[in-house]
Amino acid sequence: MSISANALSSIASVGALSVPLQPAILLAGACVLALSVAAFLLNKPSRAYQAGENTVGKEYDAWTEEGILEYYWGEHIHLGFYNDSDVQNIKNPLKSSAVFKETKYKFIDEMYKWSGAEAGGNKPLKVLDVGCGIGGTSRYLAKKLGEDTKVTGITLSPNQVQRATELAKARGLANVEFKVMDALKMDFPDNSFDLVWGCESGEHMPDKYKYVEEMTRVLKPGGTLVIATWCQRETPPEFTESEKEKLKFLYEEWAHPYFISIEEYERHCKKTGKLEAISGANWVKVIREIVTLGELAGYRLERMHRAFASGLMTYGMIKVCCKLTGDCATEVRSRLRSRRAEG
Repeated sequence: MSISANALSSIASVGALSVPLQPAILLAGACVLALSVAAFLLNKPSRAYQAGENTVGKEYDAWTEEGILEYYWGEHIHLGFYNDSDVQNIKNPLKSSAVFKETKYKFIDEMYKWSGAEAGGNKPLKVLDVGCGIGGTSRYLAKKLGEDTKVTGITLSPNQVQRATELAKARGLANVEFKVMDALKMDFPDNSFDLVWGCESGEHMPDKYKYVEEMTRVLKPGGTLVIATWCQRETPPEFTESEKEKLKFLYEEWAHPYFISIEEYERHCKKTGKLEAISGANWVKVIREIVTLGELAGYRLERMHRAFASGLMTYGMIKVCCKLTGDCATEVRSRLRSRRAEG
């Protein structure tokens, strides 16, 4: 049997190609394997909440010691308040870092204004910041409200208290202090504070009603409680299996035991029997960080971005006033009359 020159040439060409194809196939296989491992790791939450293990305090201890959050987020470990120009500037690599940090100060100002803490014409003289982190908000409020206002910040993390205190001393602020304390079992007496502030701490609480109840206990009659927190949508309709899986990832990625809805926070406030003028709102369109940065940042933030953008998650704002009751009510009314007379 004879083989033509063209046929031999074709066979030779195929044979020559078979050698370089082998490493190419190996490389492709390695890439597929690497992508599979990466997908597995990215879809595996890394900070699952463990009941009774002080998961949140330990995580924040580690992050504070490493300085990672402070380096990237600044002194405020919460989201920012964005106007239209901020939304555009956050996408500009030359401006994004400054905008990312500046909008957090805007958020504090907007949250304070929305709370109505000065609706009666008087600023709060004793303020409690529940879940204060490294004290950015506590220090800002202490400076904003002046030396005659005393601000106290509490956190589960000793490292955060240490760092918060260092920064307060560096700023020369004598009207702010920080304590290691469990928000569900606070050491303060009843009726201690004019304003109780809970910014992005409710997410981490294993008992949401106890969180609200304990903040209410230390709130003076006539005082203001304001909460900003990640929430999940109200049910019904019940969550689909896909939604449950998405929520589970967010719980376990950021050391959250669970979320509740804005409406459930409102019900918790009503259940205390001590709060009135209860009002809730969804600020997801103004915090924008989750909605906007998810398009620019990593995969894990993208998961969060999609949950907020789809309505599965909401950004809950809750404000309430403590009822004026009993002898304390008479005292508060008398004090308000005296201040008006002096003013």
